[in-house]
Amino acid sequence: MELAGGARHTISSVLAWARRVLTEAQVDSPHLDAELLLAHTLGWHRTHLHACLDQSVEARDHGRYTELVARRARREPLAYLVGHQEFYGLDFLVDQRVLIPRPETELLVEQAILQGTYILERTSRLAIADVGTGCGAIAIALAFRLPLARIYAIDISSSALGVAAQNCRRHGLQGQVRLLLGDLLAPLHQPVDLIVANLPYVAVAEVATLPPEISCYEPRTAWDGGMDGLAAIERLLAQAGAYLHEGGTILLEVGATQGPTVRDLTLLYFPNAAVWLFQDGAGRDRLASISPSRNGEGTKDRA
Repeated sequence: MELAGGARHTISSVLAWARRVLTEAQVDSPHLDAELLLAHTLGWHRTHLHACLDQSVEARDHGRYTELVARRARREPLAYLVGHQEFYGLDFLVDQRVLIPRPETELLVEQAILQGTYILERTSRLAIADVGTGCGAIAIALAFRLPLARIYAIDISSSALGVAAQNCRRHGLQGQVRLLLGDLLAPLHQPVDLIVANLPYVAVAEVATLPPEISCYEPRTAWDGGMDGLAAIERLLAQAGAYLHEGGTILLEVGATQGPTVRDLTLLYFPNAAVWLFQDGAGRDRLASISPSRNGEGTKDRA
């Protein structure tokens, strides 16, 4: 995985080499990843690379870049290599202690903002529990858009909460986002108005189909949902009645085929609940919005 010995290493030549290596490793976006890793190595913006293609790459930077490309070729996630990931227009520190935030989870944030705004208009108070907060991306994104909300960011992993704490400090939200260690809703001392959760939902049968970036690197506790993928979601639903104010809402990210089953599970614990399923940009079920006290209204899917 070395460039030709003695060759002058220019930005153009090292990019060409990295693209070949990453293409052979079957990385999804070899050209983009090659550029992002080099920009990270040099401390540049990616667009600056194209204006300096004939510029030499110093030996120290070349060595660092070679190692990063080798790790990416072993399918280590790009976000772990550069140490951060954008989500909902904000930048978050990430490493192997936490799941990498995905664009599809922004649907959950958007719906939580709508629900939170509605609750504030009715009651002038808003308490939100973000269950399984990981790096804190959902909680922090909500704090930015709902500055009057009190947000409890909960995770069973103390290591994950360490990353969330860094991100809260990075965005100056230590006073609004309270980090709680524990299993699902158990750390809460009082009910909340809105429960949001991106819990593990990968089923056992799906594990073999996961890309190595997930199965080999991201924390298994953050994506392994048990036999049917719904173990954590069902436990949350079983707890939620004791932790949700009257008129409150539960928002759950779900797998593409899990929407109808999540609706059925919800009705076991909340027989009168209204359940809506929202689809992502690819038209797949991605979010279940649950109103436990809506007397069965709204059980029809909507985009």
